[in-house]
Amino acid sequence: MPIRVLVVDDSVLFRTKLQLSLNEDPNIEVIGCVSDATMASKLIEQRTPDVITLDVEMPKINGIDFLRQLIPKKPIPVVVVSSLPIHALNALNAGAVDFVRKPTSNQPNSLNIFLDELKSRIHIASTAQVRKPVASTTKIVSKLSSTTISDSKSLIAIGASTGGTEAILQIVKDLPSTTPGILVVQHMPPNFTNLYAQRLNKICAMEVKEATDYDRILPGKILIAAGDKHLTLKTDSSGYYVRSLAGERVSGHCPSVDVLFNSVAETAGRNAIGVILTGMGHDGASGLRKMRMAGAYTIGQDKETCVVYGMPMEAQKIGAVTRQFPLHQIGSELLYQLKRNMRRS
Repeated sequence: MPIRVLVVDDSVLFRTKLQLSLNEDPNIEVIGCVSDATMASKLIEQRTPDVITLDVEMPKINGIDFLRQLIPKKPIPVVVVSSLPIHALNALNAGAVDFVRKPTSNQPNSLNIFLDELKSRIHIASTAQVRKPVASTTKIVSKLSSTTISDSKSLIAIGASTGGTEAILQIVKDLPSTTPGILVVQHMPPNFTNLYAQRLNKICAMEVKEATDYDRILPGKILIAAGDKHLTLKTDSSGYYVRSLAGERVSGHCPSVDVLFNSVAETAGRNAIGVILTGMGHDGASGLRKMRMAGAYTIGQDKETCVVYGMPMEAQKIGAVTRQFPLHQIGSELLYQLKRNMRRS
């Protein structure tokens, strides 16, 4: 059965382009094209699409407000289409499973690249388990955040893709400001990663920033890999630092989780903890296995709490995961393992 898609966009020209292109895919059927949220709501009641593509800037009700109304009642996978990073991040926070950046130029190639990307994201979204959004806009105070850890040798490496922006937030928001340095690869384009880091920084006890070349890794600091740049771990006499450099895609991505995990295995070995979260594909699986072989403790998110159980599944299959946990338990498990590392050293 083809994936039944509803297109919601206020531009008749753009809707038509989407409809014509998506219908070229034999595994996608566009069941409707509407210009606003009110019309979308009516069609959803009548036909129940498998996936919705959603513009954010629309008349009457914008895409973010529409998502906040839709997801609690009908958890249908939504792929947001927007040219603005802040809109995409707000949409993910409101319950969208993925986003695609609208083409910003009139060049035919940019449109074709966008359309191919959208088709791919629709296929991924059709397999997603939609989660109700968790509201977090201020810094968190929890039992975990009162824990004190003093360990400059340890570090944490996290990799994620589809569904990862909210999964990462759920893990790091409760970690204390003394937590060893954390490196994160979330599949995301340029500009989006910096805004995502800024958003996390407003919520977390730890300091969060987009990684730049030669940043030092320090306790209480989270570095988010920059879009279109691979993040790797290095060490010198003063401790850990990172390189953030452009490069070819690895495992289909730049930044790549495998690139990060491979470098962590080589540089930090048993002093590291690796975490692989929700996402389609296999990026990070082989790198996590190298981390485990180097003595690192490795965690995989379980199927039940993943939006897309792809990357953690592949890691589990090849023996890369020491233990799987539901998302809400990963933060406390990290602190438990960090304390064990301190006692061991």
